[in-house]
Amino acid sequence: MRTSASSGSVLDLFRLTGSVAVVTGAGSGLGAGFARALAEAGADVVVAARRRDRLEKVAESVTELGRRCLVVPTDVTDPGQCDELACAAVAEFGHLDVLVNNAGVTHTAPATRERPEDYRNVLEVNLFGAYWMAQACARVMRPRSSIVNVASTLGLTKSVLPQAAYASSKAGLIGLTRDLSNQWSGRKGIRVNAIAPGFVETDMIEDMPSETLGRFIAESSLGRTATQREIDAAVVFLASSGAGYITGSTLAVDGGTSGH
Repeated sequence: MRTSASSGSVLDLFRLTGSVAVVTGAGSGLGAGFARALAEAGADVVVAARRRDRLEKVAESVTELGRRCLVVPTDVTDPGQCDELACAAVAEFGHLDVLVNNAGVTHTAPATRERPEDYRNVLEVNLFGAYWMAQACARVMRPRSSIVNVASTLGLTKSVLPQAAYASSKAGLIGLTRDLSNQWSGRKGIRVNAIAPGFVETDMIEDMPSETLGRFIAESSLGRTATQREIDAAVVFLASSGAGYITGSTLAVDGGTSGH
């Protein structure tokens, strides 16, 4: 378990040696990167997503780093499956210290033409799923644990595309972060924070038209997309004792987009 070091190197505060971390949406993209980054920082990892085949590949990359990895196929929209994942993590490793709520889907449609089922699906995964998983993990987490919710810069600022469902879900996740922090930080000793990434160089933007991506990049003060490693660093920071006095906050990792 992480400790609050009062001596030694400041870098020791960012190590996760002895911790156990759950990452949802870990089958590809950001989630797969987060699993590997947490392992690099010293944590054993539980990877969760719907498709086992993708999770198995991520688990291999974690074990190659010398850490243990448990694969638990999970649908985060089912509270029962979230409870089963948390119990499986404790049964395998004895404790649970970090949750990265990364599972998410998106949908783009003009608001007057968006179907109710599409809107509901986005909120079911991005917002409700994060809540069910946070509930399940908080029931078994030890004091001085950490939850990191993966929101989006589109929860903080406007989008150049019609994304009412996605923007609503991510803004709601930021509000949920504040409330859970207020409930759990003092009483349970569980810090709850969020990151709000901008556009990141992952497979999710490979098929995006260059004109559309260019419009998003133009909103960034840095004038570029983020790298996976830049988002990894923010997650590891908030998971670690280095962020021991940070809770209820949303860290924008968006190149200045939300600061416009």
